[in-house]
Amino acid sequence: MAAATDLKRPLILPAFDASALTHTFINDNSPSQVAITINEQSGYFQSGAPANQDSSRFATQSDFDNDYTRAHENPYAIIGSDGFEASGSTTVDPFKNQTAKIEGVYEWVKMLICVPLALVRLVLFGLCILIGYIATKFALQGWKDKHNPMPRWRCRVMWITRLCSRGILFSFGYHWITRKGKPAPRETAPIIVANHVSYIDPIYFFYECSPTIVASESHDSMPFVGTIIRAMQVIYVNRFSYQSRKQAVHEIKRKASGNRFPRLLLFPEGTTTNGRQLISFQLGAFIPGYSIQPVVIKYPHIHFDQSWGHIALAKLMFRMFMQFHNFMEVEYLPVMSPSQHHKESAARFAERTGRVMASALNVVQTYHSFADYALLSKAVESGQESLSPFMVEMAKIQKLCHLSTSEAVEFLERFLAMNPDSSGCVKMEDFMRVLRLKPSSLSTKIFGFIDAEKNGIITFKEFLVGSAHVLKLPSFQRACDVAFIESDKDKDGYISMLEFGSSASPAVPNLAVNEIRLLFDLFDTNGDGKISKDDFFTCLRRNPLLIAHFNHHFVNKDLNAASGTEEIV
Repeated sequence: MAAATDLKRPLILPAFDASALTHTFINDNSPSQVAITINEQSGYFQSGAPANQDSSRFATQSDFDNDYTRAHENPYAIIGSDGFEASGSTTVDPFKNQTAKIEGVYEWVKMLICVPLALVRLVLFGLCILIGYIATKFALQGWKDKHNPMPRWRCRVMWITRLCSRGILFSFGYHWITRKGKPAPRETAPIIVANHVSYIDPIYFFYECSPTIVASESHDSMPFVGTIIRAMQVIYVNRFSYQSRKQAVHEIKRKASGNRFPRLLLFPEGTTTNGRQLISFQLGAFIPGYSIQPVVIKYPHIHFDQSWGHIALAKLMFRMFMQFHNFMEVEYLPVMSPSQHHKESAARFAERTGRVMASALNVVQTYHSFADYALLSKAVESGQESLSPFMVEMAKIQKLCHLSTSEAVEFLERFLAMNPDSSGCVKMEDFMRVLRLKPSSLSTKIFGFIDAEKNGIITFKEFLVGSAHVLKLPSFQRACDVAFIESDKDKDGYISMLEFGSSASPAVPNLAVNEIRLLFDLFDTNGDGKISKDDFFTCLRRNPLLIAHFNHHFVNKDLNAASGTEEIV
């Protein structure tokens, strides 16, 4: 017999708390009667006033939810949460190019005058790239032992490419470069660390000392550039892969340990900034524990900001060609070593180096990181007008919540699906739509939990920190395991549609079949019509706030017990 007409099915499903229905009354003197009806489409239960009863005597769901004080209850207390704090987002944008648009009469007149000069520079640039590329290909020809240093005769050939790199700098308008201090001997400081403002930085250092650099794997496929950086015996790293980062640190140690390899150059910020702030450092340069020489780079300007921020590379290069002269200052700071007396950690060494470099630049060091740039890029890709709400100083959040960059980007994708307004804020109805939540007491509590400012809207930082807080709770993994076991009534390793409805209904009464289907489809990540343990855990990892749907399963359960399942976070 079809499920809709199966008379053997109990009207009240397992674990359903019928007392929840008493909350539908708003008048203590009203008759204490509730009509329970079966939805012919779903077979699940709904409650409401009898047909002949004056409906004005009953509270509507929205009336119940508007009692915002109920939202202050923490729906995650049962799994160990005591709430979280999400301070307001900073308005500082360390990645913004200040002159991305061509503005002012002076700039337009200057560009018209510089057109013939730009053509000459373009020819010089092309010739230098071509000659350097040919010399590099010759130096690499037949060289297969990439694990050891490049032979001397090949290094001498690479001098041609180094001279060409100075020609490239000249073509971009860097006719002279102001240098303060000088590079320390390689045996004194095998590692150089510098702030990263423009693509000009590595070109300068290649000409100056031809170091081995650490670069993203994506650079290998760049025309001409990929060939040249391979000749620099580059250490490639995938910043989203822990194993790749670990291998990169091993290579840094290996190449810094002896004098056979060139010195190493690292940009610990991990990305380019506008030079007005120093952002948090990655630790790759500091973990090996060798002495380093900090270098600070400045690009003084009045009319044209040379930083590679929110501006396309082609546009930035065009603007450089159209300047009379571009200024660049490089200052080599005293060598720094980790404190042996206190056995200084890599993090403390990085912080101390950052303070020295920030002081030399006369700027402050913020808690922004490469992860903020990744979030920013995703926001730009989605067409957001205001970008500052999506920069959340990820170094601080990663330190507190142990959240990876890829996890943060996934949370941003969820938030962007909620259609944030021009100020980057999301209302409750859009929040519930994306998480497939029905208007209910639980939904209001979940939203109220994320709404740290209690102003009826949420920011990305609140959503990110709140979601990460729940995801990284020590008992979250065990809670997921218990929720799956309790929902899988027949113990076949899968949760069916009926089992899912039975499990979710006590948390949100009066669920209609289409509402259960929407939530079920969210958990059924592979779309096979049933929820496996992998499906269940994957969904909750992506949407940790939904664990509150299963709170009734955690009553009188020891969530600190070992789960025996693989770690999912």
